[in-house]
Amino acid sequence: MEAIYTAAATANGRDGRAVSTDGQLDLALALPPALGGDGKGTNPEQLFAAGYAACFSSALAMIARGEKIDVSEVSVTAEVTVGKDEVGFGLDVALRVELPEGLAGEPGEKLVERAHQVCPYSRAVRGNVPVTLIVE
Repeated sequence: MEAIYTAAATANGRDGRAVSTDGQLDLALALPPALGGDGKGTNPEQLFAAGYAACFSSALAMIARGEKIDVSEVSVTAEVTVGKDEVGFGLDVALRVELPEGLAGEPGEKLVERAHQVCPYSRAVRGNVPVTLIVE
């Protein structure tokens, strides 16, 4: 892979801070109440969900552009679940893709599946994290 951009951030645990080296990201981190925390900060699952949703939306737009399909009204929501598994903790992802009426059914589903094949986040987790695609 030829590197184009590298993001770097430092964190000191789930109850602390996360700061990017360029200073654009500086967040308080906190465990969500479901994991025993006070929820007075963001958490890694929220950050992962935001990044995945943004990346998947961009991958979808790239595929659509090549086919001259308007996806300006598309919305992607990533739901990241953390839970216990046989090793300790694991993640599960659902990607909810809301498409305009004109892309309902098979055309939209094919577009979403193609985006799933090229999205860097989807490629990174493939085989490690279950991802469910939900086309609405």
